[in-house]
Amino acid sequence: MIHWNILLIGFIITFFACSIFRWILTQINVRHLRRHGHEIPEGFRGDIDEATLSQMTDYTAESSRFGSIEHVFDDAITLVILLSGFLPWLVVIILSWNLHFILSGLTFFGILALISGILNIPFSLYGTFIIEKKYGFSTITLRLWITDFIKSLFISAIMMGILLGAFLSLIHYARTTWWLWVWLFFSAFQLLMVWLYPVLIAPLFNKFEPVKDETLKEAIVNLMAKVGLKTEGVYQIDAEKRSRHTNAYFTGLGKTKRIVLYDTLLSSHSSDEILSILAHEVGHWKKRHILKQLVFTETASLAVFYLIYRLSDWPLLYHTFGFEQAIPYVGLLLLAAIIGPVAFFVTPLGSVIMRKFEREADDFSFDLMGTAIPMADALKRLAKDNLANLHPHPFYAWFYYSHPPLTERIARLRQMETARRS
Repeated sequence: MIHWNILLIGFIITFFACSIFRWILTQINVRHLRRHGHEIPEGFRGDIDEATLSQMTDYTAESSRFGSIEHVFDDAITLVILLSGFLPWLVVIILSWNLHFILSGLTFFGILALISGILNIPFSLYGTFIIEKKYGFSTITLRLWITDFIKSLFISAIMMGILLGAFLSLIHYARTTWWLWVWLFFSAFQLLMVWLYPVLIAPLFNKFEPVKDETLKEAIVNLMAKVGLKTEGVYQIDAEKRSRHTNAYFTGLGKTKRIVLYDTLLSSHSSDEILSILAHEVGHWKKRHILKQLVFTETASLAVFYLIYRLSDWPLLYHTFGFEQAIPYVGLLLLAAIIGPVAFFVTPLGSVIMRKFEREADDFSFDLMGTAIPMADALKRLAKDNLANLHPHPFYAWFYYSHPPLTERIARLRQMETARRS
């Protein structure tokens, strides 16, 4: 059974503070949208009508409400698992099987992951087949959804099995220095996954092929030549078989780095708009944003692993949650549960950095294209096609947004274009 003490009280206070603050953020964002959702922003006048704006408002509000319900459910399950005595009961059963420490730990995490996966299936189905279909986005069939689910489950099991297996092995055999070895393995594994994802994992879900439009391809060749890059790294994928959402992204490292354009984006945007989006993604490439993100992540993870190492033998940690002795793999879970709500409040730090990267990529697109008009037009079309929120609450956007709000971004691009012409 759990034991009430200052650690448990502090955890519960932080946990509920995180949950309540997240809920409040969502509520003020939706209320702000409801209050201003009928106003067409200056940069969008003439590009969207009131009916589309109303649909944008409804989609954001409904998605946000559903997200809040899912978060509340996840939080409730987390508290039940941590405070009901379920974990000690589960560990007693696993220990009765007399498995090796590493296999016991993998079984422990595997059972918890299976429970979480099963409980989240209804939310995934509702979001995909009710909300996304209601607003004309989802095109996926139930058969394809099930196939994707099985593939994701299989890949996750392999990746987490390798990662956790290595972690538990190092904890077991390198008792005083495991935090350093775990960090080195984690860093190497993360880099390997970033390198392999575009060529090994992503093709399991989508068909990747070079951009087909010959005219567009020639324009891409000329654009890429300006920055000394080859065009083999620009691909289109068959995203429309799952969703009508449009997007483009940069992925990979070294020889596997590539820019990916959704077929939905290619079919709905002009060549100049696509080139401006491509130039933006090239900006991330040339500015080494992914590398910088990795450096930040690795530095933070080193500090976290060392903190976990220092606390993993803390008797109070186990006693608080109903354990009579220290069990390292249980300690990993408990510390992750305690650190999680604290880490939530650091979210704005990452958001600020990501928004800086996006502005730098916009600047790069402007310099490469020689004009900001195509990028501004592309953002307007992306907003319309994806029913984006044009009126996010400023504090919500500051806390969560990895990109500057669209109205702010477009206004900045227009200022750049005006300055260029003057």
